[in-house]
Formats: sequence, structure tokens, C-alpha cells
Amino acid sequence: MLRLVSLKLGRLYRYVKLAVLGSLAAALVLNTHSLLASLQRNELSERRFLQLNKCPACWGTSWCRKFLNGQLRLESWGRLRLFDFFNVKNVYFARYGEPREGSRRVVLKRLGSAQELADIDTKICRRATGRGRCDLLQALHATEFASLNGDVRLLTPDAVEGWSDLVHCPSQRLLDRLVRRYAETKDSGSFLLRNLKDSERMQLLITLAFNPEPLVLQSFPSDEGWPFAKYLGACGRMVAVNYVGEELWSYFNAPWEKRVDLAWQLMEIAEQLTNNDFEFALYLLDVSFDNFAVGPRDGKVIIVDAENVLVADKRLIRQNKPENWDVWYESKFDDCDKEACLSFSKEILCARVTVDHNYYAICQNLLSRHATWRGTSGGLLHDPPAEIAKGGRLEALLDECANPKKRYGRFQAAKELREYLAQLSNNVR
Repeated sequence: MLRLVSLKLGRLYRYVKLAVLGSLAAALVLNTHSLLASLQRNELSERRFLQLNKCPACWGTSWCRKFLNGQLRLESWGRLRLFDFFNVKNVYFARYGEPREGSRRVVLKRLGSAQELADIDTKICRRATGRGRCDLLQALHATEFASLNGDVRLLTPDAVEGWSDLVHCPSQRLLDRLVRRYAETKDSGSFLLRNLKDSERMQLLITLAFNPEPLVLQSFPSDEGWPFAKYLGACGRMVAVNYVGEELWSYFNAPWEKRVDLAWQLMEIAEQLTNNDFEFALYLLDVSFDNFAVGPRDGKVIIVDAENVLVADKRLIRQNKPENWDVWYESKFDDCDKEACLSFSKEILCARVTVDHNYYAICQNLLSRHATWRGTSGGLLHDPPAEIAKGGRLEALLDECANPKKRYGRFQAAKELREYLAQLSNNVR
């Protein structure tokens, strides 16, 4: 009976697959002329495609000259709008050319799905007029995004607290850093909000409210050793970042030595984001194989999706001393039946100096046997060599890191796991 059901399901899957392929083939035939036209023209030089008309309700304009001059071109299938249906996240791969540097690959992001971007316009209109549709640019000047005008000296916590994960509990020190490092202005380097043009202030605030990923990349740049993709610039509602490499998922079945090195790097990222000289704790609230990529040459692991990053200022926590601020916080293991589950309290992340959240997120969702992704289980360190499996130490450390049995067990397990993985991959640290 079970075999009969599986056979029927297999046939159904094949029929659906053939139907989808047939529909695509038919669409290609019926739209051959428009497809050829789209392959020939460069949409990245078109203001409408970039949604430049939405500015300053956009991400920036620092790279508009490069876009409009035709220095960026979408790669192969990215030029076909027919495939936008499958590109839900609105992420594109393109070639960027400089006369002296040649051509290199970059990643372009709209920072939201088509529906999410439409919702931005709707929210702005509702905030300004109470209606879902309006003159967007006119309405923008009646919102809180325009209320912080040239008379306002600083961007303060009370103005933006809770707008997004990045500023769920902002300190003045963090906000000064965001403004000072804002890359979508020609006059960067000053923490004074009033030094920005009106349009630049609105762009900064809208980015902060709807998708702060560009601000994370700018404020904690790769050039200073932070494990994030490099921010390049924006035009309208399109952001350009450096192409890192294949996503971590493509290494799921890589040789054991490679997977050990990647696992060690992931634990080092967790440590760096938790404990650093700047005393900013950057907590990853969304951890999955798709959110990391690996450099093809240096093999370095980089975070490529930084939308859901909460930043807590440890200096401010020590200064304000909220209840239990100096009590170590242990994240609760979440044995759910979905992929990439995490259990956390933003309020607690904002109120404790010592938190194990990043170790927990990496171990549970990427490394341990509890990690599930795209129908697989076992995590990145699945199927270790017989001599490693026989010893049992790796499995024990991964289990304690994901689901600790002892009080503060995850803190100790994470430390030992980093050292053990370094030893296995011959990384002496």
C-alpha cells in the first residue's frame, strides 16, 4: 500500500514538473519577440526599472551614475522578466564594469518582494493621508520620515526605537555610528543629522524602518573585518553589494575537511559578533544556509543577508543596569518542526551583557543534528569520519551547544567546540 502511494506521488510530481516546463516552453515561444528585446536592452540603465521615481522613498542614489551610464548589466536569465515569478526575493546577479578595473560580478537587491515594496508605498500613504494610494512624494513630507528636518541636530533613540531589528534598542552611540557612516551622502563622516540633505535624511530613515540591511553593511563594514558582504551603493530601490561566492548550502556535501573549516569559521563569526572591542553585540535573528556565502578563492564565510540583525550596546546596558543585566542568559532550545527555527526574546537580548544567542543559532540551525534545511538533516557536520564519530566528542559538543543539559553548558561547549574545530582543521588560534 505504501509503495503504491509513493508511486502515485512520484508520477504526480513528474506530471506537475512536465506541466510547469511545458508552460514555460509555451511562454517562451509566445513571447519570443519581447524576450529577444529584453535580452538586447539594459534595464539597469532605466529609471523606471530602478524605481528612481520613488526617491526619496528609496534606498539611495550614490550609484545612479554607474547604473544610468550602463556600467551594470544583468546576467543571462536575469534579463528575462518572465522569470521574475521565481525570483521572489528580487535578488539579481549582474556584471559591473570599470574602465581600469575590468568587469566583476555584483549582487543587486531590491530589499523586498514586489508585494513588500508595494506595501511601503501603501504604508507611507496611510501614515500621511489615511488612504492606501496617494501622491507618494507629496505624502512623504507629511510623515515622520520628514519630521526630522534640518533643525534636528542628532538622530536620537526616542525617534526611531523599535522601527526595525537594528534599532530595537538603539543607543546614541549606535545611531551616531549609523549617521556618520551613511554611504548615501557626499558629506559622510559627521554624526550630525542636520548635515544631511532633506532627501538623504528621508532615505536613511526609510531604509532604517523598512529594511536596514544596507545600514548594517555600512556601519559594520567588511573593510574593517566584520563578516558581512561589502556595500557598494544604491540607485532608487536597487542596492548593489559585492558578490561573495556560492551560498553555504552548496557546501553541504563538500569533503569533510572543508566542512570542518566552514564550521569553525561560523563559530568564529558567532564569537566576533557577540564579543568585540567595540562592545556592540550583533545578534543574528535569522540564521539559515541561504544567509551565508563562501568566497571561492579564500574560502572565507561571509554573511550575505543582514536584514534581521539586532544590535545591543553593552556599554549602555552596563550603564543603565536593567534588572538581571549581569546574569548570563541562556537561549532556549526550540525543537520545532520547521526549518531554521530560533527562540529568542528581543527584550532580553537588549538587557543582558552576556548572551549565548549567536552560538545557539549557529549550532542549532547550521551545525548540529537538529539542523534541517531543504529536506536534509544532520547539519553541516553530518557523517563525520569513523574515528571522529567513534570518539563521540564532536557529537557531544554539538548537542550541548544546541540543546544544553547543564546550566551555562552552551557557553562552555561553544568555547570547546571552537577549539576542537580549529584543531581538526589545523587552524591554530
